[in-house]
Amino acid sequence: MSVNREMETCMLALFQTIDLALNLYTWVLIASAIFSWLYAFNVINSSNRFVNSLGTFLYNVTEPVLRPLRRILPDLGGIDISPIVVLLIIFFVRSFMWNSLYPLFA
Repeated sequence: MSVNREMETCMLALFQTIDLALNLYTWVLIASAIFSWLYAFNVINSSNRFVNSLGTFLYNVTEPVLRPLRRILPDLGGIDISPIVVLLIIFFVRSFMWNSLYPLFA
């Protein structure tokens, strides 16, 4: 196997790993948004330990990304669009990565 082919295989593995991480974070953001709606409308039992630990996990994973955006975005009266903005950014990064960066290394 040539060095060039090994480099291409390594870059493909790196890009696929980054893509998978972004895809997983997309699903975590969606789960966090759904959880917050269920919690806000009192659909789920907030005193349940599993529900509470799941909510804490989702909050701790998503809040460091969402908090800075909430400071920048205008106040829409209780409607939080920061998860949508993050999802759009993730979509852009994934598209840019595969369509612009990866062909440079392939």
